[in-house]
Amino acid sequence: MRYDLVIFDNDGVLVDSEPLSNRLLAGYLTELGHPTSYEESIRDYMGSAMHRVHDLVLERTGRRLPEDFDEVFHARVFAAFERELRPVPGVTDVLEKLAADGVPYCVASSGSHERIRVGHRTTGLDRWFTDERIFSSEDVGRGKPAPDLFLYAAERMGVAPGRCVVVEDSPLGVQAAVAAGMDVYGFTAMTPPERLADAGRLFADMGELAGLLV
Repeated sequence: MRYDLVIFDNDGVLVDSEPLSNRLLAGYLTELGHPTSYEESIRDYMGSAMHRVHDLVLERTGRRLPEDFDEVFHARVFAAFERELRPVPGVTDVLEKLAADGVPYCVASSGSHERIRVGHRTTGLDRWFTDERIFSSEDVGRGKPAPDLFLYAAERMGVAPGRCVVVEDSPLGVQAAVAAGMDVYGFTAMTPPERLADAGRLFADMGELAGLLV
């Protein structure tokens, strides 16, 4: 099927940020007295907006995270991005092909606008994503797994949900895309395929994606 819009998740799909951010998140939560392993961070928080971190910690411990938690965490993440962040291997080839074929695309991420832009500037992906192609959970009331963000992105891009495909690597993102009535391709480079089983198609190498979008 030829789609009218390709919607990319950001972290783990466009930029290889999930290992960095989840290592830092696990470390910071542990530092604050909420012992969390890297694997638990991936399991519980990958693909989610920051409010999920606050909500789960409060639900599990009855304690709220510090008011400056997001500010401190993002400062650590952005510093790590500057040192270590890279684009996901093969994604620039996909973007080049979409642009050459005239296929509209955008990014819809649980991350903040600032996080998206810092990551794109660091990796050189900003050349592909102008402001009108960037959508964040900050733009809607509820983040993934609610469908709101994907529906908002499709509306702003002028495309019906049924004509969109979402590229996701997290179970929460797949849930959101399915709830939005969109096709979804699950990227399994970091996520076990069984956790993305609700996706219509699965792929492990970004080099495969261009062929799937024909």
